[in-house]
Amino acid sequence: MRILQQPVTRTELKALAQNTFGDMIKCVADVKRMLLALDADLHADLERMLLEDGSAQEDLWGVNLWVEEDGEDFIEFDSLINIRSWQGNPSRDVIDPKVRESIKAIVEQFITE
Repeated sequence: MRILQQPVTRTELKALAQNTFGDMIKCVADVKRMLLALDADLHADLERMLLEDGSAQEDLWGVNLWVEEDGEDFIEFDSLINIRSWQGNPSRDVIDPKVRESIKAIVEQFITE
């Protein structure tokens, strides 16, 4: 598990995915602090790490990156940590298009070709 300080390449991401799911890696994005944590069995573990690092719960969103995919198939906005009715997101999916765009921007910032 780690919070990215520097971008990683798709090749590095694929190698990290081999430690857990092979073709997918779990990530949590902090949309306020523009951070990305990755490489854990559970989104909740990454969430906890970011909370301990100073992130706020309402800014954290879980996604899966499918390392062999491109375009819209690369990011899956699905995680149990995303279920929060109090924030207008009663689903595992990230519903708000603005939050989705923020997550995409963070992933693009930290995952390079």
